[in-house]
Amino acid sequence: MAGRSKLGTLTIAQLQREIRRREHDAGRKVQSLQKRRDNLLGKIAELESQIAKLGGRNRSGVRTRPQNDANLADSLAAVLKNTIMNVTGVSSAVQKAGYRTTSPNFRTIVNQTLIKDPRFKRVSRGKYTVK
Repeated sequence: MAGRSKLGTLTIAQLQREIRRREHDAGRKVQSLQKRRDNLLGKIAELESQIAKLGGRNRSGVRTRPQNDANLADSLAAVLKNTIMNVTGVSSAVQKAGYRTTSPNFRTIVNQTLIKDPRFKRVSRGKYTVK
């Protein structure tokens, strides 16, 4: 049979002191762990930098999305200006024009943008232009 806790025999003041002591101990442990984490993150950042300098890939789990000068809708409007194209053609044309993406289903995203954005007009099935 397990032993009984001595906390049941303490006064309220003694219990409050014990709570403060435990909170203080926990706070010190948290600070210590945060300091260790910060040191490790610094070392990881240093390693990532060295890997990038050598041409390696970032494998830290942080997704690095390409930064484009314009959003997708603006890029599509520029490509479709004064022309009619199908979704596949627009997808490849916007990428050739410099829009960068890592999406495995970029054509679907382009299609959704063409449908939802009021700047685009559907001319026939799967063919779009700028209004």
